[in-house]
Amino acid sequence: MSKLLLLNKPYGVICQFSPSGGHPTLKDFVPVAGVYPAGRLDTDSEGLVILTDDGALQHRITDPRHKLPKTYFVEVEGVPDEAALAPLRAGIQLPDYRARPAEASLCAPPDWLWPRTPPVRIRRHIPTSWLKLVLREGRNRQVRRMTAAAGYPTLRLIRHAIGSWSLENLHCGQWREAPIEPLP
Repeated sequence: MSKLLLLNKPYGVICQFSPSGGHPTLKDFVPVAGVYPAGRLDTDSEGLVILTDDGALQHRITDPRHKLPKTYFVEVEGVPDEAALAPLRAGIQLPDYRARPAEASLCAPPDWLWPRTPPVRIRRHIPTSWLKLVLREGRNRQVRRMTAAAGYPTLRLIRHAIGSWSLENLHCGQWREAPIEPLP
């Protein structure tokens, strides 16, 4: 029977099991042998990482052809209006490719949000706001690149869900086994 684990990856953790330059790794949080991440999160991003021992499932979760939605909460510098969100919704042009259209909306800070260590830098005279983004692809640093291209740099990035799997009731640094659900 295949294993599927959900981890709420903290800030500063490298999304791999092998040691790397003094940063904590997945091995420091998940003492389960034989599982590997289905996708990655940058060291400076937080939130849901799915781990599995099933290579075919890992491929289905990460392959953009399956268009599995990935939900992010993003704290950005500034307060975007509807006109600023329109390019994200239409598919914003990045230097090396055009990102697929995303669902993008302003939202309140999530009520389940944990404090980040170290805290996000705050500029006294520049407001921040939160966006909810839903993507159906996952390229390297894509969310950060998209918000920067729209003129609102990312300060904090939390992946909340992949498909129907989410961080619900999972504290920062915790993991749990989850049922394997049918994928589209």
